[in-house]
Amino acid sequence: MKDPAGRRIPLSLPRRLVGDLLHFARKVPSVPVQRRFLLDRLRPARHRATGRPGWCALFLKAYGLVAAEVPELRRAYMSWPWPHLYEHSVNVASVAVGREYQGESAVFFAHFLRPELQSLAQLEAHLRRFREAPVESIGLFRRALQVSRLPRPLRRFFWWVGLNSSGPKRARRMGTFGLSVYSGLGAESLHPLSPLTTTLNYGVVGEDGQVDVRLVYDHRVLDGSTVARALVALEERLNGPILAELRATEDRSAA
Repeated sequence: MKDPAGRRIPLSLPRRLVGDLLHFARKVPSVPVQRRFLLDRLRPARHRATGRPGWCALFLKAYGLVAAEVPELRRAYMSWPWPHLYEHSVNVASVAVGREYQGESAVFFAHFLRPELQSLAQLEAHLRRFREAPVESIGLFRRALQVSRLPRPLRRFFWWVGLNSSGPKRARRMGTFGLSVYSGLGAESLHPLSPLTTTLNYGVVGEDGQVDVRLVYDHRVLDGSTVARALVALEERLNGPILAELRATEDRSAA
């Protein structure tokens, strides 16, 4: 018996969004650097902390602290009007958020201005809103869908303008660094693609507190030695000020 014919499926808005992102991400000569962290004190402290903030909030704030001190992590390669680097004055984190849109799994990007200055509770509340509020009620998501409705030449033009026409606008619209994880599903990405200068990614935190943490970076902007030192600093921030904040909320709860 002849197999039944398949069907042609038009690209949905979320598929267009990811396709446009990858179109520009593949132009970036990105390199991953990995370091194994030991977070054996942080893991139980997170469980005992008020509200039990997720790992995403912890890593987001910790990397914000590092990027606030290391200017290279806030730089971006700009190709117009001539190749140069732009350094933004503050952090704008772009966090990949998995949602369902019109019956389909989708990825949107949530922005966090200066995450290092926000409490873990505030970051967790913002993350929850981006994950649970209606997609159309979130301005960033709504604008991404509006651009994705345009014909491909127009979409690619707006993406190029957002990435290359102005350093300050690029930072506000795209972010200065990215965070993309799905370790909550028991899996990890080895080399996530992004048009941003650095993208943070981590795996599943083991029972012993060990976790593999990766930083994918644009080699046009910085070198591996800077990224390796940033990973060392990130582990120190997690086991320092982030651990202290968790323990402070735990102490208030016990009191």
